[in-house]
Amino acid sequence: MIALADRVILARGWRRWTLSFAAGALGALAMPPFGFLPALALSLVLAVWLIDGTAKSGIPLRSSLKSAAMIGWFWGFGYFVAGLWWLGAAFLVEADQFAWALPFGVLGLPALLAFFTAFGFALARLLWLPDASRILALAFGLTISEWLRGHLFTGFPWNNPGMALGQNIWLMQSASLIGLYGLCFLAIAICASPALIVTGRTARARWATPGIAAGLLVAMAAFGIWRVPPEPVATVENVRLRIMQPNLPQDAKFNPRNRDAIMRRYLSLSASPGRDGRTHTDSTHIIWPESAFPFLLHRDPASLAQIGGLLEPGSVLITGAARMDAPLPGEEVGKFFNAIQVIDDRGTILGAYDKVHLVPFGEYVPKFLDELIRAVGLRQFVHIPGGFEPSDRRKPLSIPGLPPVAATICYEAIFPGEVLPEGPRPSLILNVTNDGWFGQTTGPYQHFAQARLRAVEEGLPLVRAANTGISGVVDPYGRIVDSLPLGVDGVIDATLPVALSGAKSSQVRSFSLTATLVICLMALIVRRKQSANPL
Repeated sequence: MIALADRVILARGWRRWTLSFAAGALGALAMPPFGFLPALALSLVLAVWLIDGTAKSGIPLRSSLKSAAMIGWFWGFGYFVAGLWWLGAAFLVEADQFAWALPFGVLGLPALLAFFTAFGFALARLLWLPDASRILALAFGLTISEWLRGHLFTGFPWNNPGMALGQNIWLMQSASLIGLYGLCFLAIAICASPALIVTGRTARARWATPGIAAGLLVAMAAFGIWRVPPEPVATVENVRLRIMQPNLPQDAKFNPRNRDAIMRRYLSLSASPGRDGRTHTDSTHIIWPESAFPFLLHRDPASLAQIGGLLEPGSVLITGAARMDAPLPGEEVGKFFNAIQVIDDRGTILGAYDKVHLVPFGEYVPKFLDELIRAVGLRQFVHIPGGFEPSDRRKPLSIPGLPPVAATICYEAIFPGEVLPEGPRPSLILNVTNDGWFGQTTGPYQHFAQARLRAVEEGLPLVRAANTGISGVVDPYGRIVDSLPLGVDGVIDATLPVALSGAKSSQVRSFSLTATLVICLMALIVRRKQSANPL
């Protein structure tokens, strides 16, 4: 191992960049559906040794920072290519229109996201010392860069390293105290610490920090075991959910010619016997996934009447459905919204939630780019003029028979601290999504895992309806009550778990993270001042 560390530290040129790329790609194996935590440990150990190679005495600080940034870029490029390759599947749904852009999705987005890890590595190098404190420096630098990735340019916190700890039922419980970015800091510090076993100067230096990291991992697991009760969570009275997963191919789903066939499938599947023999007549709430129709449901009285005919008196249907406002004076068409609509047994729409956090280039493009795309004979993914409009604020969704609902559509559920609406605390998170764009890939598993972690953070149950999966009900501890796997059709009949009282707010979790990072930064600065070692 010492020889391996030396070879990594001394690597230069293309060998250094290749090692960085391979190390980042290896780290992606810690993400769902694999969840192989040792892969992230080896990935970050290599990252520590690679940065060590830029911190040799005699190397000017500017050159050293540049080299660390390059290592970070290649590491991030490998990590995001290996973790986000499934995005390419969306470009093949309508291959005649979008296959040309596949390299931009599979390689272009990872190349851009890698600039965040480049910044994180450079920031870590700025605080780097040849002792155990460099583990904290890497955790600090990458956590800052991950926070920036989750917030700048509309944000994209997909596959945050904290998810390496956010899949195990015991380890994920710490998210209730420190959130995803707190898990990120811990995951990096814990997984990077074994680098010292080989490069520490004394026996104490080699084992003290990894020992502390192992103890911290055990403490997190112990906290999770203590926090999660052995018995199931109580359920809300008089609420019987039926979640319908149609498993429709994406190319068929958005074809208007299939509208009648799609409606028949939704209705028949929703009325079919469940796995325990129950029927839809036992349900108080039937839930369909995002973008369920290739037409505007609220402008189709016949389809609304069919839905009303499906429902029992007093029950409601909750479904994803695009909607359009009435055109303003001088406009040919109104604004389109990606929405959730609530429909009663008379076929009346009782309320709606409009999506706030749209997918850039998937649900909208900036106006000047949209005009350019159309000028050269191309179009965006969404078959809607100009794309969707975002709602101006996150509003609660009122659904008869349910406690207050935090509604989220598609990837809105991946943003920590942003799933709750304005006003009183809700009692459940509702997530409708359409992952049919990505087929049988790792993407839908990653999406479900991130939504599941929001349940733990907020202390709220998660109810999720996905076109192709994964649909399910998750209790406020992150335990999966029931689910349908990816790529099957069917229904889930389930009760609704009760929300936890006294859950920490996102403000408290943000304060915990901020305090941790400030303390870490102060400790690193003090350590640098005390150190007699040259950079």
